[in-house]
Amino acid sequence: MIGYLHGKIIFKKPTKILVDVNGVGFLVNISINTFEKIADKEEVSLYTYMSVRESAIDLYGFYNLAEKEMFELLISVSGIGPKSAQGILSGIQIEDLKEALKAGNISRLISIPGIGRKTAERLMIELRDKAESVSETGEISVLGASSVRNDAIAALLNLGYNQKIAERVIRAILDRAPNMSIEDLIKEALVSLNT
Repeated sequence: MIGYLHGKIIFKKPTKILVDVNGVGFLVNISINTFEKIADKEEVSLYTYMSVRESAIDLYGFYNLAEKEMFELLISVSGIGPKSAQGILSGIQIEDLKEALKAGNISRLISIPGIGRKTAERLMIELRDKAESVSETGEISVLGASSVRNDAIAALLNLGYNQKIAERVIRAILDRAPNMSIEDLIKEALVSLNT
């Protein structure tokens, strides 16, 4: 079983990457979230999951352990395979997915491409309690930052901005300044969105 890779990036696109590890090229399926984190890198370290089926052996790569843990939880749900789990992780951030599951926010789950009502309900039932065990590896969580982030995203949505774009802009700002007030966060997000 291949659990981790470190090597030079030979080729990359939003859902696949070819990594040269000591002269051996590994084709790895990745989420768009992982792609965004490695887009400017020449070398990469990925946690991996190997999916073995009768017709194929596929390797899935993750930028951090939290994403891999969530992937493994997703594929434990009946009807969700590795490709579907990769699609889900491409359509939503891990913290947002955890919050949607915890709050019972089916509409947020349905907004992920490829997820219908029945699948969203199944995810909710099977993962509501389990998702909390997934922690963001390597990131410091600040008390209250989650509600500030959610309030800022909600404000941008009320102003007519796209949810994914709003989430990405807010996340980028909070990565730089995690203790920013809600007012400053919204102001900076609006500046960023309008430049």
